[in-house]
Amino acid sequence: MDLQDKVIIVTGGTSGIGAGCSRHFAALGAKVVIVSNQPEAGAALEEELQAQDHEVRFIETDISSEDDVKHLVDETLKTFGRIDCLHSNAGVWREGTVKDFTEDDWQLIMGVNVKGNFLLLKHIVPVMEKQGQGVVVITTSVAAFIGFPAHALYCASKAALEALIRCLATDHAGVIRVVGICPGTIDTPMLRASCAGWDTPEEELLADIAQKIPVRRLGQPEDVAKAAAFLLSDDAGFINGTSLMMEGGTLALPPW
Repeated sequence: MDLQDKVIIVTGGTSGIGAGCSRHFAALGAKVVIVSNQPEAGAALEEELQAQDHEVRFIETDISSEDDVKHLVDETLKTFGRIDCLHSNAGVWREGTVKDFTEDDWQLIMGVNVKGNFLLLKHIVPVMEKQGQGVVVITTSVAAFIGFPAHALYCASKAALEALIRCLATDHAGVIRVVGICPGTIDTPMLRASCAGWDTPEEELLADIAQKIPVRRLGQPEDVAKAAAFLLSDDAGFINGTSLMMEGGTLALPPW
């Protein structure tokens, strides 16, 4: 998993899976551009990693804004001169069925989870094509394959990314390799936010969920980071146009 000196953009890079990936890629010698709309967390993570002599830069970005994405790409090229890899990881979640969602919910979830990916790729793919190579890893979710209750918009947005991965792999064959990574139940702030409103205490609820996963534990951001590092590396050079499940065996469970 040699990422030494590879320039990697990590969106959603200041929290949960993204923060784990930012730290892990930097530890493997990558030059990491940490991207999120959380300036305080971004500045703190940048300072933390630079203090460890890692080459990192935080760039505040709303990936649903094309102007912000253009700025991100321009600043990355000014700082590091190239873009070897994109880990498009930023995502948002809202609870609700199709009867519940509002126009604001639609704009937020589809704007970040789907439009954000299109904008990033619109401006990063030409850079990779000019370089003659590049790798894209997109964080989707097992929600693309399971009908989670009250997750209609979120599930739809993640399923759209699965189709996009296949199209990218064929449209840019021979130049850009594109892979998805599908986390299941990962211990992140987003997971803990989904526990709100239950009668059962959060820790008890999560402990119960962990025992239902075949590996008998929750996933950790570091689990996803290690898998993503492999997919971004040249060692995964024949993996393309598909997605890796990171759900501890949940999809193998029978329906009873």
